[in-house]
Parts: sequence; C-alpha cells; structure tokens
Amino acid sequence: MSKQSKRREALVYHAKPTPGKIKVVPTKKYASQRDLSLAYSPGVAEPCLEIAKDVDNVYKYTAKGNLVAVISNGTAVLGLGNIGPEASKPVMEGKGLLFKIFADIDVFDIEVDTENVEEFIQTVKNIAPTFGGINLEDIKAPEAFEIERRLKEELDIPVMHDDQHGTAIISSAALLNALELAEKDIKTAKIIVSGAGSAAMACVNLYVLLGANPNNITLFDKDGVLHKDRTDLLPSQIKYATDKKYSNLAEALVDADVFLGLSVGNIVTPEMLLSMAKDPIVFAMANPNPEIEYDVAIATRKDIIMATGRSDHPNQVNNVLGFPFIFRGALDVRATGINEEMKLAAVKALCRLAKEPVPEQVNIAYNETYLTFGRDYIIPKPFDPRLIAEIPPAVAKAAMESGIARQPIDDWEKYKDSLLERLGSDNKHVRLLLNRARTNPKRVVFAEADQLDVLKAAQICYEEGVAIPILLGRKDTILELMTEIEFEADCEIIDPKSDEEFERKEKYADAYWKRHERKGMTRYSAGKKLRERNYFAAMMVNEGDADALISGHSRSYPSVVKPMLEVIGMSKGVSRIAATNVMMTQRGPIFLSDTAININPSAEDLANITQMTVAAAKLFGIKPVVAMTSYSNFGSADNPSTRKVREAVAYLHEHVPDMIVDGEVQADFALNAEMLQDIFPFSKLAGHRVNTLIFPNLESANITYKLLKELNKAESIGPIMMGLRRPAHIIQLDASVDEIVNMTAIAVIDAQEREKRKQKKG
Repeated sequence: MSKQSKRREALVYHAKPTPGKIKVVPTKKYASQRDLSLAYSPGVAEPCLEIAKDVDNVYKYTAKGNLVAVISNGTAVLGLGNIGPEASKPVMEGKGLLFKIFADIDVFDIEVDTENVEEFIQTVKNIAPTFGGINLEDIKAPEAFEIERRLKEELDIPVMHDDQHGTAIISSAALLNALELAEKDIKTAKIIVSGAGSAAMACVNLYVLLGANPNNITLFDKDGVLHKDRTDLLPSQIKYATDKKYSNLAEALVDADVFLGLSVGNIVTPEMLLSMAKDPIVFAMANPNPEIEYDVAIATRKDIIMATGRSDHPNQVNNVLGFPFIFRGALDVRATGINEEMKLAAVKALCRLAKEPVPEQVNIAYNETYLTFGRDYIIPKPFDPRLIAEIPPAVAKAAMESGIARQPIDDWEKYKDSLLERLGSDNKHVRLLLNRARTNPKRVVFAEADQLDVLKAAQICYEEGVAIPILLGRKDTILELMTEIEFEADCEIIDPKSDEEFERKEKYADAYWKRHERKGMTRYSAGKKLRERNYFAAMMVNEGDADALISGHSRSYPSVVKPMLEVIGMSKGVSRIAATNVMMTQRGPIFLSDTAININPSAEDLANITQMTVAAAKLFGIKPVVAMTSYSNFGSADNPSTRKVREAVAYLHEHVPDMIVDGEVQADFALNAEMLQDIFPFSKLAGHRVNTLIFPNLESANITYKLLKELNKAESIGPIMMGLRRPAHIIQLDASVDEIVNMTAIAVIDAQEREKRKQKKG
C-alpha cells in the first residue's frame, strides 16, 4: 500500500461513518415519560440527596465506578512529539477503545490545553470527582513524573501514567520468566538499558523492586552513559548514575545478561550481541524498528531469549496486557490508588499465566499446535481470554492486602465469573480470526473482483496479510478500479472470457467434462460453463490453482451454490450441505444454523447440520453448547415440526453422547440460563451457556439472523458453507467490505485446517 493510500485509509477510518472512535450509550430505559422523569427531573433528585448524605453513594447511583479519564496535554504523543492537545485526541480515543474492548471500562478522553505543571494538576483535580480512575497519557518528561507523583498524593482514586508503568509491568513479567529459563538470578544479573525516559525509568524502578541490584544496572541516553559526573541528569536518573567508564553501548554489553531497549532502532549489532553472556535476554522494544531486528538476533545467537514491541514476533511486550486489567481490578475494589503492591501483583499474575496450559482458543488464534512456556513464550498473548479473569483479581487482592481497597471482594469465584461475562461485549473473536489467517495466508480467488467492494476487501486482505488474492473478472475494469483505490499489488488477474486464458479454460473444461460425461454433459457444454466465473473459480480450487474461493456479492445465493455443488461437490460422508452464521453479540459469538441452504430439513438432516455446526464452532476455538430450537419446550407441543427436532436430539444423545446438546427448546429458555435451570433442570443445557442455535427450518434461521443483524447491529460472519469437499464460501448478495474480509479469513482458516488434516494423513 502506498503511503498516500495508507494515509487516506486512516483518515477515512476516523472520519466515517461517524467522526471519532467512541460514544456515550444510555444504560437505562428512556422510552416513556415515566422513564424520563426518573432519569432526570424530578426523579434524579433522590440519588442526588443520597450522595449528598454519603459521598460514597456516588458509586451506587452513577457510572463513576466504571469510568476512567484518559488525560493528556499532547506534549509527547507516540513518536509525533509535542503536537498539542487537539492533535492528541485520536490517540486518547484509541486508548479509550482499548479500555472498553479488553476490560469493559468506559472512558472519557480529556485533552488539557496547558504545559504548565500546576495548571495541569489543578485541572485534573477539579474534574476528578467525575471519575473512578485517571490514566495519564503522552505527557513529556520530566513533567510527567511530577504530575503523576502529585496526583497520586492528592487524589483518592487510582492514578497511573501508563507510558511509564504499563511497559514496566509487562517487561518485568517477561524478565522474571526469561531469567528463570536462563537459570539466572535477578539479584546478580548485569542489566544494560538503552533509553532513560519515563518508560525506561519505570522499568528499572520495578526491576529493583523485584530484586535487581541498582549497581548492576547501567543506563544510556542519547548523550551516552548516565555517569555520576554528568550535570544534566534528572532526579529520577541520578540514583542510577554509574561511575563505570563505558565509552559506548558496545563496551557496556560485554558479558551483560540483559539488554533493555527503549530507544531507537538498529543500534545493537550482531557483534555486540555476541559479546553478551550465555543465554542473553534481549528486550528490543523500540517501535516500529527494534534496536536489533528479531531475525538478525535469532540468527546470531541460538541461545537468545528475545522480546520486542511487535506483534509479528514471539514475546510481544504489549501494554494492553496490563493497563485495562490493572484498572479493572482497582475499580472493582474502589482502590484509592495504584500502588507498588498492585503493580507487582500484576507482574506475578502475568508470570504465572505464561506457565499454565494455554487454552486451545489461543493456540488456534496464533496457529500454534501447542504453545507452552519457553523461550518463544515468556508472557501471555494479548488475545488470551484468561487475562481478564486472572490479572484483575490479583490486583484487587493486592489492593485489599495493602489497605487501600474501600469495597473488598469476598466471593472470588463470583467475581471471576462476572469478569468473564464482560468478554462478550466486543469483537475479539473477529480479531482472533484475522490474526489466525495471517499466520499462514492462502491463495483465495475473488470471483467478482470487478465489483468495487469485493476489490476493496481483496485489497485489505492483501495489505493485512490475511490472504493472497487472485482477482477474477473483467481485467480492464479490475485495473481501473485498482488505480482508483490505489491497490498496488502484484496480484494475479484472470478474465475467464478472455483469449489469454484459452489454455487454462481448455484444461478445466476437459477435467470438468471427464467428471460429468456420464451425467448428460457434452464437451461443448463443459467449455461453455467454464466461461462463467463461478465455474472457473471452482475449477481453480479443484485443480489446486487456488486454495479457496469467495463469491456471491452480485448474484443470488442459489445461483452461486449450484456451480459449487456441480464442480466441487460434497465432502465424503456428507449427504447434505448447510450454512451457519456467526453473530457477534454482546454475550459473545452465537452460531445459527441452517441460515441459507435447507428449506425444511428432516430429523436426520438436523442431526447432520448440528454436527457440522459443532465442527465449525471448534474452528473458532469455541466449545459448542447447542440448543435445538422450536416453538415448544421438551414435548409441550406435538406435531411434525417439533417431533423431528426431538428425534434429532435423541439421535445425537445416542450417537454423540459427549456433545452438549438438547431440545426441543424455545429460544428465550435456550439463552436465559437461569430460567432454563429453574424450569428445566433436567436438561443437558442446564448449567451451561448456550452459544449455538439449530433451527427447525430455513425460514426461522434466516429471519432470526437478519433481525439480529439489523436491529441489534450484531456483526455477522457468514453464511459459512459446511460440507463442501474444498473451501468455497458464498457471501450474501451485496455484502459489506468488512463481511467479505471476515469471510475471506474463514476461507483461509478452512484451507489451513484441511491442509493440516492432509499432512496428518500423509
């Protein structure tokens, strides 16, 4: 992607369809006059009076307890420098988005127009009653140190400058685990630090709390080693000033056990790396280019344990592992601050989590067979769903034990359950899918690449590394559209109707005719069909010239399904194909089947559809809990429709006893766990959270998924084809760009899984 194209994409993302990245959403009913009279005058007076009697009631009657201020003056924004408060707002909104999607914390971003320390502190103090916590962000040093110190002293809510402490907490966890693997002691480890800004100083301070000897730590800034003779050092730096006479970083790194880089890229050479001690620990965290490139470092030292700030290498030191969960724990016990005990608790919780068995969902997301604690896995992955259930409780306990919690927790299991409930409020499963596809992108034929939205989706998949697009359609139109959207890629472009593809069409026609010659097909008819893009695309997949295909944007579903069945056919043992849609709801992903193929399936068909849907759910790393839906509950109505559902359930109970499936059951009982437990405690679904719904017919399934999509704005992935012999996926007519991208990720993962199964057999 060109720099200009990337710039335009970023600007459009922030501007459309609504400017910005966050908004305020009501949490109470407001439909009637009664609702409004309770929300505002006169009803609102009652909670006001209760808070006036006891200020702690503000947590009971308002959103303060789950509201964090992300505050900056724009003096040190990312790598952009002092660009001012207004220009910092997109970053602060982005931080708010991360708080919400990882820990379900609401955020107001506040940009303060002053560089005066006293004015900034007073502004934050004046607005602090609004918030349950304060996250300081992108404030330049040394002012940031004084601002945080004063606010922590003068406010009774959690305050943290994440630029300092986030990196310190995550890198500390990584360091402890790396030292354990290297069989080294933090008390004796020689640590060299490149960078002496706020993040570096916070890291060093925390390392010392963990046992590092300050005499074994040497820091460098742009002017060289922090030596005791220097007169330009800040108070926070002076205590780490050394009397060692290092003339440069290369000298300091000789026999060093640990290198921490928070400076600039490519300042460590292979020769410098070779001079370090056995089993060197290298945290090269400059972004986007680390102090030494990962591939160079790994090639130079086989015994290295390395971390970077990048997501495309093992051991990413990512602040999102820390700040959302630290604030979550602090807010949940109404802590009066974030102290050293809470930071250390977060460090130790991250250390422990990296040593525990990794959920299959995480292995799947990162395309790993078995992630396990070791040199390439010293800290948890950002997509690990256990983070929210492990880090906040550790932080909350530390707050309680250190005496700064105002609302202690007494039922930790209940608290953990409430944290896990918060996981369903975002689209992290979509991110998992895209991330997984990137680990091993496949060749995907976009059969309608001369449609603008399809080409845009192909462009995103190419630029994000999700797939290797093959563009099918009118070549002149595709090239014209590529110029229009600045899609600069050396992608294969194929026009099935052009003479350029004569040899390939002849080859495909011969292969197609051979398979259908005894089914009334003539060679002429086979050649004619191969001029149609969907037949051509399907043959590309059949013949191994592509790994998967995407089609359906401009044609009706049945018209696209037909060539897939004729050319690709059904998998061995499958008697009927089906389709499932994944709805990304507030309670998490829900699979709905069959949404596109079978009009009135039999009991046997329903059982087969259920088994295919269960397999599809497992592709997402989700353990399926299946409700077979109807308008009746467990025999409350008796007619052919309800009987076939009961028969399907009986078949599954007998032949797949380990499957968590039951019915027939009404949708509200299926989705309301308490109601189901109370009325039908005998059900196999009791005590489980249903995430898969099988419908008795196409009509009910299709209507349900489209209602969810339009009324609740639930993101939909699908319909996902199930039962075809090769990866072919059909999008809905006029699907959006995002829907096409998501379906492409599914197609890639489908191809990845088939490849794995083939390798196991071979």
